[in-house]
Amino acid sequence: MKKCMSLVAFVSVVLASGAAVADEGAAAAAPTVGYGAAGCGLGSMLFGAKPGMVQILAATTNGTSGSQLFGITTGTSNCDSGGGGTASAKVFIEANREALAKDVSRGQGETIIGLAAIAGCADSNAVGVKLQSEFSTVFPDASVSSDNVTTSVLKVLQSDAALACSNLST
Repeated sequence: MKKCMSLVAFVSVVLASGAAVADEGAAAAAPTVGYGAAGCGLGSMLFGAKPGMVQILAATTNGTSGSQLFGITTGTSNCDSGGGGTASAKVFIEANREALAKDVSRGQGETIIGLAAIAGCADSNAVGVKLQSEFSTVFPDASVSSDNVTTSVLKVLQSDAALACSNLST
């Protein structure tokens, strides 16, 4: 048991030191926000914006606690509620592509609610219905690139005036 605990402590130290000596070029290119590559949420509050392997722990914490979507929607958990916008929607779509695909296929779900909030859409249910009707356009096959998915989702949201997605620029 002692050997197992020693191994866990050793791995923790290695991971922490790996994050401390992360590539300085990546740190310089990182955005100046209150969170790292894992995004906002409980993980960003616990692990901060430190680059490197620690972002894996932050992302795992965000994913297992469900705090990222809640934080984005409500503006809590280190998630800036600075009005969303097209850039925020792009990041959200790319970061949540798999979950979004599942929710779009059903026409409802947490990622659609979060996307609608970021995009400033009047009704997330209407967004879900519209995206579901355009599923084959947005996700034509499993190998479609993230850029194409993002572009298609934004086009669908911007092209339907009834959705009233006020935070998206055309």
